[in-house]
Amino acid sequence: MKIWDRLWHKQDPNEYKIKDNHLVRSLRVRDLLGLGIGMIVSASIFTLPGEVAAMHTGPAVVISFVLAGLAAGLIALIYAEMSSAMPFAGSAYSWTNVLFGEFPGWIVGWALLAEYLMCLAFVSTGLSANLRPLLVRIGIHLPNYLAHPLSMHGLIDIIAVIALVCATILVGNSITSATKVENILVTLKVFAVLLFVVVGATAIHKSRFIPFIPHYRLTNNGAFGGWQGIYAGISMIFVSYVGFDVITANAAEVKKPQRSLPLGILGSLGIATIFFVLVSLVLIGDLPYQKYLSSAEPIGLALRAVHHSNVAFIVQLIAVFGMFTALIGLTMAGSRLLYSFGRDGMLPKWLGKLDHKKRPNNALITIILVAIVCSIVFPFALLSQLISAGTLITFMFVSVGMLQLRKRENKDLPDDGFKVPLFPILPILGFIVSAIIFGGLSNYAKLCTIIWFIFGLAIYFIYGIWHTNK
Repeated sequence: MKIWDRLWHKQDPNEYKIKDNHLVRSLRVRDLLGLGIGMIVSASIFTLPGEVAAMHTGPAVVISFVLAGLAAGLIALIYAEMSSAMPFAGSAYSWTNVLFGEFPGWIVGWALLAEYLMCLAFVSTGLSANLRPLLVRIGIHLPNYLAHPLSMHGLIDIIAVIALVCATILVGNSITSATKVENILVTLKVFAVLLFVVVGATAIHKSRFIPFIPHYRLTNNGAFGGWQGIYAGISMIFVSYVGFDVITANAAEVKKPQRSLPLGILGSLGIATIFFVLVSLVLIGDLPYQKYLSSAEPIGLALRAVHHSNVAFIVQLIAVFGMFTALIGLTMAGSRLLYSFGRDGMLPKWLGKLDHKKRPNNALITIILVAIVCSIVFPFALLSQLISAGTLITFMFVSVGMLQLRKRENKDLPDDGFKVPLFPILPILGFIVSAIIFGGLSNYAKLCTIIWFIFGLAIYFIYGIWHTNK
């Protein structure tokens, strides 16, 4: 096969059905809701609202969350139809392989890999930041070289590493056990969020919402205030909504995917958006937003400031365990993506091998080891933008892919699943909105994204193109 033909060779969807048939379909709607809510209502809800308010938006962080949620909703509709028509492991990577060909599929898969790796590092670092103050309260003080990564003048964040290893052991042992633990912890996490909202609402000062949209000015962190600040806030917090796409990475293990996947995707996104708005309102009302700058635990900071230190301890303790739910979902999604790379020969085939219990644990161990390195190297604030970059590039491809999907439904792809309304208007809007949000990322994040893709292209042309399964 000529090189040009290899680049645009489209995968037969029936091949993916056969390849993924050995994965056990055990996930139900409630498991998908648990995965989605566990991912979205994760480290982001306990960390980003305060940081974004201090850096870019002021009280208007609420507007940024609502607009980012609406943008994510456009993409979620597309993901719902894509996943119901093509319930394959690897989600957008596999879909793009089927709809456009091998090379576009690799680009999307490489973007997804950045998302999952950076998100694993981001969540584990956020978990550590919330756990360390609790350890101090019981007399445990970690030395700086064990409490912070290299990017923060330490050596290694040992708590983040332990959390990643624990998630790996749990997911590697049994996906059924992992989802049971996930559902229990998600319930506790929802309780923690509601407890913060109820208690924090008693100390809200209306004056802290004035002006709701501060005047625009340029700071060391970029745009602050005005619609420019809101736009910068949207780009930074878009990472908060990546959870629904993690659901689709496990599509090959879902019971009744045509029904379960759309319900899991749209349901988890809607619930999470409500929680983000409530938490943002209480945070701003309890404490001047400037106080949250460089704080990775704004919820604890706010509750202690309004003299609810005991409630802060309870909420943060539950939040730490709740953040672990995102690590479970990400290790599942990331390992399934790497498994898909190995399955297709894009990366060494041992990544696509299953153990005697039909688990892709080679891929699982690999992605966690790389995530540990990322948690050591990259600073917390940059991680969120790198996640957003990978996610937004994937969203743009998937939005365009909807136009191709409709041409093939009822031919070689099924036509009995969820349907995006107002086609083709919404997919086109999804692409435009994703591109606009990508434009709001920092120049540093864009540069790191370019470097990441240059590295990915080198791997593809040196290895992947010569080893893929044709």
